[in-house]
Amino acid sequence: MAVQAAHAAAGTTAAPGDGTGRAAPSGSGSVALGPAAALSCRECGERIPLGPVFACEACFGPLEIAYEFPGGGPTALRERIEAGPDNIWRYAPLLPVPADVATKPNINPGFTKLVRADRLAHELGVTGSLHIKDDSGNPTHSFKDRVVAIAVEAARAFGFTTLSCSSTGNLAGAVGAAAARAGLRSCVFIPHDLEQGKVVMAAVYGGELVGIEGNYDDVNRFCSELIGDPAGEGWGFVNVNLRPYYAEGSKTLAYEICEQLGWRLPDQLVVPIASGSQLTKIDKGLKELISLGLVEDRPYKIFGAQAEGCSPVSRAFKDGHDVVRPVRPETIAKSLAIGNPADGPYVLDIARRTGGAVEDVDDPRIVEAIKLLARTEGIFAETAGGVTVGVTKKLIEEGRLDPSLTTVVLNTGDGLKTLDAVAPTTGPTAVIRPTLDSFREAGLAS
Repeated sequence: MAVQAAHAAAGTTAAPGDGTGRAAPSGSGSVALGPAAALSCRECGERIPLGPVFACEACFGPLEIAYEFPGGGPTALRERIEAGPDNIWRYAPLLPVPADVATKPNINPGFTKLVRADRLAHELGVTGSLHIKDDSGNPTHSFKDRVVAIAVEAARAFGFTTLSCSSTGNLAGAVGAAAARAGLRSCVFIPHDLEQGKVVMAAVYGGELVGIEGNYDDVNRFCSELIGDPAGEGWGFVNVNLRPYYAEGSKTLAYEICEQLGWRLPDQLVVPIASGSQLTKIDKGLKELISLGLVEDRPYKIFGAQAEGCSPVSRAFKDGHDVVRPVRPETIAKSLAIGNPADGPYVLDIARRTGGAVEDVDDPRIVEAIKLLARTEGIFAETAGGVTVGVTKKLIEEGRLDPSLTTVVLNTGDGLKTLDAVAPTTGPTAVIRPTLDSFREAGLAS
């Protein structure tokens, strides 16, 4: 496995010592985060105590949560989950959160709709069951609410007073909302040229929103420097020094999909790739459900989806490489515009291990796919959803995704956030005078 991904979560660079670039807040040595037992290096297997640390001191590999899950057998665990709230806290026994998490002020995301997409299936020639996991129903209308909800609990546990992030837009809004709900200060950083809808949504919660001249990778490098500076003392960056906890929120997509399918695995999933963390954690969640006996162990395939204008993982997959070469993003799918995706090599491993693939589509096909999903299923996806639907269509046309199997396609955000992508080609069918004759003349009577 290439250690290029290891140099930090989300493309950052780890500082020697504790993996955060600064001292951890007091009290971080012993915390109660449910079944979370330790941090474990994905490269060398080194285990360290739970703390606001994201990189292994021994090899700079990325850290993730190691668990001691509850006993009692799958039937008891399934019943416990089903008796829980209709949000991600129903899966608290499997997450790095305190046992009383459901009683704390949080935005409580999750348990979004799994939509059976029969009309879209017909358009695409799918004979099996096709589903859209529509995460636009979360509190700030993107899947980022899941990961931030987990990060807030870690921030509380480690005594942070300010919640922060580097963001391509959706995460900034999720952090702003979650911090407001939790009573924490927020200060988030974004590229200066994001879609206006995402800028407004990130700013409305009353925290500090800072535009950085440059792209997401430039923003992320700045945040890495801030973490190592005294000015960043007491700051919890959800996708950097809190990343091992934050990333676990994506597992809840896997849990929900399987529960909503009647506690069974889908045959195929199509997942968007930005940093790649969502895809890798969905795979982790599926494997956990198998190991706990909550679903039957059988093969599944995971397909990654990128925009052509920012497709370093897709390119590496097609070229048969293990190393992902950074690119400079240029695409309308700005929520996926991470040119140096930290989890890229792990995505490649998962796609190859499961028999899936990583594919990309260009901007016109993204817009076409957004409209296709809206027209067939009444779901208005943001550009990332256009990427997953567009890639699904391309994979079916090329014979690489089996149309006879159960397939789940992720839509991770609301199209109202990316209106600029479809506005130039979307508008009134006609403009008429307020008369029946004008109505008929416009050809609207039939």
